[in-house]
Amino acid sequence: MSAFAQQCKSTFPVVALAALLSACGGGGGTGEKTSLSTATPLPQLTQEPGAPGLSGNIAADGFNWINYRRSQVGLASLARNSVIDQAALGHSEYLRLNNTVSHDQVAGKPGFTGARLGERLAQAGYVINERNSYAYGEVIAGAANNSGFYLAEELITAIYHRFVIFEPVFKEIGTGAVVGAGGYSYFTADFAANNGFGPGLPAGQIVTYPVSGQAKVATSFSSDNEMPDPVPNQDIVGYPISVHANIHSMLSVTSFTVRQRGATSDLTVRQLKNDSDAQTPQWAASIIPLAPLAANTTYDVNFSGTLNGAAVSRNWSFSTR
Repeated sequence: MSAFAQQCKSTFPVVALAALLSACGGGGGTGEKTSLSTATPLPQLTQEPGAPGLSGNIAADGFNWINYRRSQVGLASLARNSVIDQAALGHSEYLRLNNTVSHDQVAGKPGFTGARLGERLAQAGYVINERNSYAYGEVIAGAANNSGFYLAEELITAIYHRFVIFEPVFKEIGTGAVVGAGGYSYFTADFAANNGFGPGLPAGQIVTYPVSGQAKVATSFSSDNEMPDPVPNQDIVGYPISVHANIHSMLSVTSFTVRQRGATSDLTVRQLKNDSDAQTPQWAASIIPLAPLAANTTYDVNFSGTLNGAAVSRNWSFSTR
């Protein structure tokens, strides 16, 4: 389960209890996954213009891929913080030692560094200034894949994790990964904004994902691999489409649709918005097509609603691999 704090001086609710056997995990707040090894990334993750080069270090590659996608969206890059790295690495090691994927740790178990993210950050030496605005969140992934690019991309695909990764006001990040038995990797990314929020988005602005004109978008998503499950009672669905505003903004949805270019009707989707889905923050929304998208196809998206009471709309397109 996940929760989002509404006060300026509180944690950014990113607490997702995820159990991903082959990809990522997480839920509306924090998600975790780590790994520290080399592997050949999926081809589509290296063929995109401007994509970072693979180093073979899972934590570094996951960090680079997250910043690459954030830059595509139009969000500020996150600075890597070595202290937060230690918190993330410690959590990944805990997951490996206990053969689990969870945002919570249990005192007395091997590798324990703190029950919750805030405690783990403090234990690593990251001091939150509670006199100023702050936020923090976490995403984790576990998979039999040693590519940091792959693990980060899976977290971005998982919609509740994406809400965390694409939070505009975050300023810094720490990543940590370890590889367990059989090459199973655990990757953790911890996000923070301390001593005030980052620049975020200009007033009245939202960003979208996939971005306008994006190519090679995946056609499907395994909903059962994310916990909480964003599409209960169905596993393979279409790729999630989302809009994002700054934390503490109020985004309401009037209409959110997607259709195949040239078609006469919209796709059937599950809509995630705060007033009907507890895991979706009030400053973001998503639609998930209930059937996989077609390959090599262009899709047109239309969104209209209000942001802090003012009308906002976006019309954009993307194409699949």
